[in-house]
Amino acid sequence: MLTASRSGVVPSPRAVVWRALAVLEPYCAVCDVSYVVEGSRLRAGTEFRCATGRTADRELPAGALHGRITEWRPPALVATRLELPTEIWTTRIELAEADAGTRVTMTVTLEPSERSRVLRWVQRSAARRLVERTVAEELDKVPAHVEQAAARE
Repeated sequence: MLTASRSGVVPSPRAVVWRALAVLEPYCAVCDVSYVVEGSRLRAGTEFRCATGRTADRELPAGALHGRITEWRPPALVATRLELPTEIWTTRIELAEADAGTRVTMTVTLEPSERSRVLRWVQRSAARRLVERTVAEELDKVPAHVEQAAARE
């Protein structure tokens, strides 16, 4: 299992950042991902499916990925688990008050599927770079997510 974590401060109130990062809208233009959420409210245990691109009718293409909200403590913590055929990605987002707005701490974990120990060892450094790059890129997108959420209001 590989994990990377980074923090940054967004000059917006925590409630706005929470809506921008924790609420799964049918389509996220920042990430170009469509979501279909099971049930009517978000909470720990809520399942969702997602796929790249915009879907017009809430029907996702075959092969859409399955995810689940594993932790839900508004407005401070949300964690999701996304299951891919060869790996599991967990994203944990923690929000805290900061002098200049909201401190966002993102932690991304990659759990490879069962493969030989030798193969995992060989791929470990490349996977570590991927996890570190992913958490950095996701944290860099936070201002755009906040802007998108503010435009919806």
